[in-house]
Amino acid sequence: MSPVDQLAQFTREALLAGQSRDEIATALREAGWAETEVQDALGAWAETDHIPPVPRPRPYVSAKESFFYALMFVALAMTTWHIASLGMELVERFFDESHAYILNRSLRWSIAAIIVFFPLFMLLQRSETRTLHRDQSRRRSVVRKWFGYIALFVSSMALLGDLLSVVYALLNGDLSLVFTLKLAVVAAVAGTVFGYYRNAMKDAENDL
Repeated sequence: MSPVDQLAQFTREALLAGQSRDEIATALREAGWAETEVQDALGAWAETDHIPPVPRPRPYVSAKESFFYALMFVALAMTTWHIASLGMELVERFFDESHAYILNRSLRWSIAAIIVFFPLFMLLQRSETRTLHRDQSRRRSVVRKWFGYIALFVSSMALLGDLLSVVYALLNGDLSLVFTLKLAVVAAVAGTVFGYYRNAMKDAENDL
């Protein structure tokens, strides 16, 4: 039996024996368990007088949801990447006609990617919303939280990279109109993703 299982078993048996949470916490601390381990062990059980003790809902991992959110992440990544790429290419198209041939081919590729992946992302997003509304337990999915925090991380890196580019261009004297508009496109896309998933993860934390 692993230490975590031993801790869970001890906590349950102590609660069954009628020991108070303070008494259990004191005993665990004196035995050398860390404060976070003590709090996690006690937090796994609802604070009621019911016997036997009632377990709290816990996060879970599902292979089916791993596939769903992996597909959703790819759809989101491809959509945002090509929206940003399309926006930057349109900026160059209006202000730098020398890239017309390259832009024509690139524009078609970005538009094709958006046509394929944006509807897929919206379909998956709608499916997720309906599933969460129908079954609140799905909000405890570990895979869902990982997907949300990865999206937050990537969008944060894009925003920080955008800020870094602005500062470098200012110091180097290269902050042109075209460059500024490109940075604005990236900031708009990354900021939208960051804002959406920040709120989504805030709700996910409140559900646990």
